[in-house]
Order: sequence, then structure tokens, then C-alpha cells
Amino acid sequence: MIETSYNPDVLTCLANLSNDEVFTPPTVVNDMLDLLPSELWSNPKTTFLDPVSKSGVFLREITKRLDKGLETQIPNKQDRINHILMNQVFGIAITELTSLLSRRSVYCSKIANGQYSLCTEFKDEQGNLRFERMNHTWQSGKCKYCGANQSEYDRGDELETYAYNFIHTDKPEKIFNMKFDVIVGNPPYQLSDGGNQSSAVPIYHKFIQQAKKLNPKYLSMIIPSRWFSGGRGLDEFRDEMLNDDRIRVIHDFISSSDCFPGVEIKGGVCYFLWERDSRGVCSVYEHNGADVSISNRPLLEHGAETFIRHTKAISILKKVQEKREKGLNEILQGGRFFGFHTSVKWNSKTQGTIQTADGKSTFPIQSSQSKTFNVKVYIAHGTCWIERTNIVRSQDYVDQFKVIIPRSGNPGSTILGKPKISEPNSCSSNTYVVATLPIENNHKNNAINIVSYLHTRFLRFLVYLKTSTQDIPPKAYSFVPIQDFNEPWTDEKLYAKYGLTEDEIAFIESMIRPMDLSQTLVDHE
Repeated sequence: MIETSYNPDVLTCLANLSNDEVFTPPTVVNDMLDLLPSELWSNPKTTFLDPVSKSGVFLREITKRLDKGLETQIPNKQDRINHILMNQVFGIAITELTSLLSRRSVYCSKIANGQYSLCTEFKDEQGNLRFERMNHTWQSGKCKYCGANQSEYDRGDELETYAYNFIHTDKPEKIFNMKFDVIVGNPPYQLSDGGNQSSAVPIYHKFIQQAKKLNPKYLSMIIPSRWFSGGRGLDEFRDEMLNDDRIRVIHDFISSSDCFPGVEIKGGVCYFLWERDSRGVCSVYEHNGADVSISNRPLLEHGAETFIRHTKAISILKKVQEKREKGLNEILQGGRFFGFHTSVKWNSKTQGTIQTADGKSTFPIQSSQSKTFNVKVYIAHGTCWIERTNIVRSQDYVDQFKVIIPRSGNPGSTILGKPKISEPNSCSSNTYVVATLPIENNHKNNAINIVSYLHTRFLRFLVYLKTSTQDIPPKAYSFVPIQDFNEPWTDEKLYAKYGLTEDEIAFIESMIRPMDLSQTLVDHE
């Protein structure tokens, strides 16, 4: 038997820097490059830039395509490679380490003018794959370019600053003093602001906005899909993207592992093609595992503020919107409705403190009710008791029935956390969104009916269309119509009310897992 050897591509074997700085597999890179017009690969004047080079894989694959496409025009192999690497392929590394890795991938030498470099004409060690250590520009404790927290990133010279070259300048065109036909890459996704992961500052949109300043003919980047529904620092970017009819193609991956094996990026990822000189509807490719569906449609549907990922969902949403009902978000209050943050600190088993919404003060709490600590507070993982005089907001609602919904949801599962009925003489912390009832309908049965509605797949599907992250604020419910809460609601009643077809019902139920309403109601008997 003849033995065959397997030589894997080393760039498929790299461990990621983090979930925010992910190496792009060569297969995905080539899928992205396939979006570009084929004639680019046989044009000796086309210029390419990867402004966020990590492994060099984009530039390597571009070089391979140009090498083949220019064979007839520049027959000599060495002359052809020199021309491509000197005049057509350019990169900006995100760190010093990735600059060395990228040069090794593209030039076969971490030293561009070294004896083993593929290009024999470079005059310096960096070649056209640059890295310059940058510092953040601090203003009032934040970087004016990327929003980094000064206390987190004001580091010594020996530590990486994460002040990425491409976005830490007002004039990115000065980096190479030239124009580019094509800009491609996979930017860093976010920066820690000193808090937990969910509070990190997104930055990937800044690379796209900066790239557009260079006015390329084509722009393609792979980024988290969270921008579809906006979010922290992304609302303006979302509006800009969804109203830009030069985005001609989007490939949307519900699960990030379909692009980046073993990497979980909440809300999935997408890559797109932006064409400066072409306008029209977008070709949307929906990837759900091996299943791919394609539709040609505007990114922003009439009456929507966010991108609706699923084509089948659009027909459902339109049936709901035809009734012109108010959105459930109109009776939902932000988690700080009663003036409390999520932060609770227990000094002992029975006593602790809860932080105010502005983070400037704390109030004492107890683990059980007493004569003075007589108002229940629903907090993360349980309850506590507080003095009524320390409830600084919305005191009129303390003695009413409310429904509270965990603000932290479960994307890809039940979407919402389990709602609770917040009975009279109770309030809640920022852990929960609060649904309030009108005074004339402030009865336990009405609260139970809201809970029944929140358990329906129908409602949770409409929330899913609005958000792709764990954070479920009141605005995430704006597609959800308010119902008459003098009666309970089931999926069957809702499907009939809005005239959904069997296919539409099957689609909803394939996307949204059931929730056990009976257990929730038992908890409130």
C-alpha cells in the first residue's frame, strides 16, 4: 500500500488570541474573497489592504490568487512575486507579535528583506506589512479613538496597549500614502472596560468606518452579527449600515462555530461585501448549520429599526404589524425602575448592602423580613428585604402587582429567562425588566396572564427578531404587540389571531424552545 502524507495548513491549527481576536480559517477567507469580481486577480494594478492582520491569511490567499492570475502578464515567477508583494498587497498588523506571524505567512520570513523572504526587493524589515506601537489618546479617562478605559490600558512600554494602528489616527490614508481598491479583514471585536465580559466596549465597527474613509472600491469584513439590532455603542453604526444600499451581499451565520470552529460569539457572525459604485437590494445568505437560504431584499424592512435575519420571519412580522397594535415595550420599565443597580454585597449571612442605580450610594438590606426591613426586593439569585424609605424611585408601584423579567436572556434557547410575579409590597433590582399594569387592571390574574403571554413561543420569537445578545432591555419587545390581559394567552390563540400558516408556525417552533408555564404559576400560588 502506498502511504500518503498529510500536510495541514499551519494557519488552520493556530489557537485564537481570544474570542475577540479570532484567527480566520483559510476556507472562510477564500469564501470572502470569492465575493470579489474575478477580474481583480488578473489586474496588476489592483491594490489590497488588510488593516487588521493577525495571521496574514487574507494577504497570503490574495497573493496566491494574484500569482496565478498574473502568470501570462508577468511570466517570470520571481518578478511576479516581487511585483505583487511590492505593489499590490499591504497589511497593518494589530500587534508586534501578529506582524511577525503575518510576515512569516506572506513573505515566508518574519524579516521582509531577509535572505529567506519571497520578495527580493524590500529595503526594510517590515516591507508592506507594518506595525507601529501606538498609544491611546486619553480624554477624561477614555481613549478618544476607541473608548478604552485609561485605568485598564494605560500600561508600561513592555505590555501591549491594544491601541490598534488603523483606528488610532485621524488620517488613515497617511499610513501608506496611497489608495486601495480592496480592503478586507477580521477586526478585533471589543475591548474590556474593566468590568465583566458583557460590559466590554465593541470596536469592530470603528474599523469599518475607518476603512470607508479610504474610499475603496470594495470592502469586506467578518464581524459579530450583534450590530443587526444595535446595542452598546452600535446604534448609530447599525443605522448607517442598514441604510447603506452599497452593501450588496451578507453571509449571516447563526452559530459562530460554523465559521470559527470551537469559538462561541454570542449572536453569531457575518461577513459582507460593500461596493462603492453599486447600489441596490442585498443578497442575504442565511447559514444555519449545513442549511443555507438566499433572498434578495433591503436590509431594513419598512417599519423596522433592526435587521431581520430570517426571510421567513418577515412574513410573520408583517402579519403582526398589519394590526397596528402598540408594542409591549410601552408597559415595560428599565431594570433601574426602582433605583437599584444589580450589585448586592452580603457582609454576613443575614445582612448586606445594595447599590443605587447611579452607583454612588448603598443601602442596607437583610435576608429576611423584619419590622423595618419590610419590602421584598427581587435580586439576582433570590430576594432580600429593604426599608421602604430607601426605595428612591417609583414608590407608587411598590404596592401593585408587577411582572419582572430577567434582563439577561438565553439566545439560542428559551430567549427569555423565567418571569416572576412581583406582588404588592415588593420591588426589584436592575437584574429585571419590570412590566407594569394599569391601576384598573392591577390584579393577580392580569399579572398571571402577562406571564402566560411571556411563555409563548410567539412572543419570544418576536423578541428574538429584535435582539441577538443576552441583554434583553425593554426595546427588545417593540415587535411584540400588547394583548388584552384580562384573558390568558397561548400560542394556539395567537397563531389564530394573526393568521399564521402551518409553515410559519413550524418555523417559529423550530427556532424557539418551549417554556414550562405550569412551574412558574406553581411558584406564585
